[in-house]
Parts: sequence; structure tokens; C-alpha cells
Amino acid sequence: MRPSLLLVSFAVASMLSPAPVVGQPRVFRSGIDLVRFSIAVLDSRGKLIRGLTADDFKVIEDGKPQAITFFAADEGVVAKPPLHLGLLFDTSESMTDDLSFSKTAAVKFVNGLPEASDVTFVDFDTEVRVARYSQNDFPRLVERIRSTKPQGWTALYDAMGVYLDGASSQDGEKVLVVYTDGGDTRSNVMFKDVIDMLKASDVTAYCVGLLQNQPSSVRTDQRMRLQDIATVTGGQALFPSSKEQLDEMYARIVEEVQARYSLGYLSTNPKTDGGWRKVAITVNRPGLKNVRIRTRSGYFAPYREK
Repeated sequence: MRPSLLLVSFAVASMLSPAPVVGQPRVFRSGIDLVRFSIAVLDSRGKLIRGLTADDFKVIEDGKPQAITFFAADEGVVAKPPLHLGLLFDTSESMTDDLSFSKTAAVKFVNGLPEASDVTFVDFDTEVRVARYSQNDFPRLVERIRSTKPQGWTALYDAMGVYLDGASSQDGEKVLVVYTDGGDTRSNVMFKDVIDMLKASDVTAYCVGLLQNQPSSVRTDQRMRLQDIATVTGGQALFPSSKEQLDEMYARIVEEVQARYSLGYLSTNPKTDGGWRKVAITVNRPGLKNVRIRTRSGYFAPYREK
């Protein structure tokens, strides 16, 4: 059965509901739901490949071919789904030396994606604060980013739980960017539960880990956890060697978000048991070799109580 999110209490000041985070199976609506995947395609050198069409992709779900019924690309005639951007911003006390530069880089990043319908900004230390800003409210978002101050511990996993709970009601492309300088030191949510939450969502996560000031004894573990968060969603983890590289990291994320393909299909599996379905997506265009794809490895089916 599909895993549930934990019941967690947070201190939240937000435009979103401040209720505890409760994970529930995706609501069964209309017999068969459109299954959507966000896909980045890269060549052997890691360069993003644009200009592909639906005919270039092949989808296999649990060993069975699926017919693509929706396809959109940045250059395509079909509009891509609305882009909902999430930004998790570490403001714990360990960020004291880096926060000023980090805030400027974050503002540049948000301004680099003007096509975003809205931005959910989550800043976290010992507590988690979250607010969602529409495109018209971006000036207030910039003010909010610039007003953050370093304090407290690092409740990273709690922050992810709050964001994912709010994002579950959004329809469209959901991209989460996590910026932190270290591991979790405060959350009620465990790491394994964060992974379950991410698998149960359709969010693509990018992690920017500024870990150079962390002790070597914990740096490797922190790096692996951020990589796991990104990989399970089809995103990417980036590790700048200095805060001066943040602009470059954010620019790479913007480029990939804009180059991603949106693909959808109606599953041939009619079951509504909430079970995990493994999905393999490949590119089959003559002349393209050693292509790599970043996307989710599957999804949880719709669920309906019997």
C-alpha cells in the first residue's frame, strides 16, 4: 500500500493551512488518472537535449508499453503545465557567514524563472515558516527573502514535510529547490519518511548543498542524503565549493527546468489499490546515443477504499 506521511506538528506562519501534515492516498477521481512525468534529457557530456517530440519517447509501466496522450516542451505548440516553484531556504545559525550572499543568489534565481505561476517560500531554522506568493507578489517575496535572519537549529525534514503537504493540492509542474549548508539537527520527521513523502509526490527536487564548512565526519552522509532527495524525484543535487558559485548552480537549475519535457499517459492498469508502479522512460531517436534521463522511477496508483 502507498505509504502515509507522518502526523507532525510544526510552528508555521503562513498563507497555507497551518494544520498538521497528514499524508493521505491520492484521491481517486475519474476511473483512470493522467499519469504525468517531468523529464530532463542529457547527452553523454551532460548537455541538455532540446527539440524532442512525443514520438522520441517510450514509456513502460510494470513491463507494459503505455501510449503517450500528453506531451509538452519549451519550444512545443502545446503549452507546458503551470510551473509551481518551491524554495526551501536554510536560515539556521550556521548560515550566519553565508546568508547575505545566499539571499542575493536566491533573489536572482527567482527572477530567472518569471514563467512560474507562484513561489512557495519556506525558510527554516528551529521552526518552519512558509508563504506562497503569486507572480504579482514577487516584490513581496524578494522582501521576504532579504528579511531572513540566521538563528536556531536546522529543521530541514520538517520544512520538506510542510512544503509537500501544501504542494499536494497544486496541479501542474512542481519544482522544489532546497538550499542548506548542512544536515538536519531538529526535525520530528525522519529521513526515511522524507523519502517516502517524495516518492508519493510528483515534485522534482533540486538540492544545493553548501557543505564545505561541515566537519568531514558528517559531510559525506549529508551529501548522500541530499543526493537521495534529488534522485528519487528525478532532480539533481549540486555542491558548490564556495558561496560564490551559488549563482552558477542556480543558473544550471533554471536552464534544466526550462528544458524539461512534460509527458502524460493513461495507465492501462485499472487497479485503484494505491500500489507502487515502476515506470521506465527511454528516448529512441536515431542518431542519439548514450542518452541519460532524469525523472521519477515510478508512482503510486490512485487509491479507492473498497
